[in-house]
Amino acid sequence: MKGPLFYSKILLFGEYGIIKDSKGLSIPYNFYNGALKMDENPSEEAQASNKNLKRFAAHIETLDSDMVVFDLAVLQKDVNAGMYFDSSIPQGYGVGSSGALVAAIYDKYAQNKITVLENLTREKLLKLKSIFSGMEAFFHGKSSGLDPLNSYLSIPILINSKDNIEATGIPSQKSEGKGAVFLLDSGIIGETAPMVGIFMENMKQEGFRKMLKDQFIKHTDACVDDFLNGDIKSLFSNTKQLSKVVLNHFKPMIPKQFHELWKKGIETNEYYLKLCGSGGGGYILGFTQDIDRAKQSLSEYKLEVVYNF
Repeated sequence: MKGPLFYSKILLFGEYGIIKDSKGLSIPYNFYNGALKMDENPSEEAQASNKNLKRFAAHIETLDSDMVVFDLAVLQKDVNAGMYFDSSIPQGYGVGSSGALVAAIYDKYAQNKITVLENLTREKLLKLKSIFSGMEAFFHGKSSGLDPLNSYLSIPILINSKDNIEATGIPSQKSEGKGAVFLLDSGIIGETAPMVGIFMENMKQEGFRKMLKDQFIKHTDACVDDFLNGDIKSLFSNTKQLSKVVLNHFKPMIPKQFHELWKKGIETNEYYLKLCGSGGGGYILGFTQDIDRAKQSLSEYKLEVVYNF
């Protein structure tokens, strides 16, 4: 048995902000993927994944059946027979490893499921998002449901606000373009729950809430608009501001050894760094107007280009 592939995702803009109704833009990233599988002779990884799936199946049984009904008997039977999630998506890297698993389980076991072939109204997207939020809560304690939504539909998702999301098109890439969005590997595994905990703790301070609204969300929203409208000049100006705000106010989410590198990008304009997902490790997202220059400047690190301008 081998199920369909579900891809990783990248939240280009909106990390943390979408918790407080900023805009966001999430795109599929086909470099990594995962699928449900069964093997006669499962590896150690497959056995560990199967154990995790057993716990996840127990969580799925607790979900509200008014919201979604699963074929629990078949799920239980498959899990007991050794089913596992075979995935190349790195865990704790902010590219949606749990999201792809949630999408795969919904796709295979949900009854009356909403599919990408239908007319995806806002109501259907919100319904899917709330189902996925309940499912993914097993992994993170609190989930927006966006990662699985992106993985399941494999199309870019524009978040206008919590209750207003839509499938969107993004400007086509210029393969010859020198400008790029890239992933920088921090070499550290990040944990989502503690980072979100720090953020929620900070939200109790009025000064932090004001900064979030007046600076972080303002620049995040502008970045989403600039990117979708193909306004590259404005995009880089807003990304630079966003990078500054994150360095000044989200320091715990940036691994210590990257604080100087982050600052250097802002000072030299060679690249601007931002969080990819909740931070704390995993990937860091970078934006540059000259990818060759950025590669030189960051030659000690592994870069993966995600999008060319």
